[in-house]
Amino acid sequence: MSGLGPRVGAVGPRLRIAVVVVVLSGFLVVAGAAWSHGHRGFCQRAAEARSTRAAIVTGAGQRVLVIGDSWSAGRGLEHVGRSWPRYLPGRVHVDGFSGSGFSRGASPCAGRAYADRVDQALLRTGAKPDLVVLEGGLNEYDRPDDAIRSGVRRVLARLADRGIPMRDVVVVGPVAAPARAGAVPRVDRVLSEEAARDHVRYLSVLDLELPYLPDRLHLTEQGHEEFGKAVAALL
Repeated sequence: MSGLGPRVGAVGPRLRIAVVVVVLSGFLVVAGAAWSHGHRGFCQRAAEARSTRAAIVTGAGQRVLVIGDSWSAGRGLEHVGRSWPRYLPGRVHVDGFSGSGFSRGASPCAGRAYADRVDQALLRTGAKPDLVVLEGGLNEYDRPDDAIRSGVRRVLARLADRGIPMRDVVVVGPVAAPARAGAVPRVDRVLSEEAARDHVRYLSVLDLELPYLPDRLHLTEQGHEEFGKAVAALL
């Protein structure tokens, strides 16, 4: 009779493996859904913050357009209109999107690289700007050189196609924010080389010492003022 009973030793491991596979599959599905939902939420908040900052125009005089990342958008500030571009001379328009950069992969949000936002930014400005400032680089910290180069070339080509002379474009590189300081010199070098390639003025600011929020990545209000005034002085 023992020969006709269930073979526990043979079936048990297979059953356990099947259970583990099912559990892991369920976990991956839930984790994937949470990741997707989290990124959709971030992208929506970043888009709303972009619109809020774009509605705030500061100063008077020559028309200036700033295209940038969370520093331009004013992430972490109580009043986003106090982000660094307000300290630039002229009538300043801002298109800032948190997490974005020159390269496509810098942002988890599709279509948010600088080149992809040029047309909307120019439309919001209302007229051809006298100066376009491209600020960023901190979100390129994990992007390969080729991706950064491609992103810079795309945004400069898009501006040229829209009638913006390269003499009216300035690229402002990243500051060595403590959270990503190790990657900044490489990104600064790549951005500088690409700007020189198209005869665009490049402002290297990696050595600026600024006050940061606890995340050691975003600026305090004082940090925005110091950064804005430093860029204005270099301009």
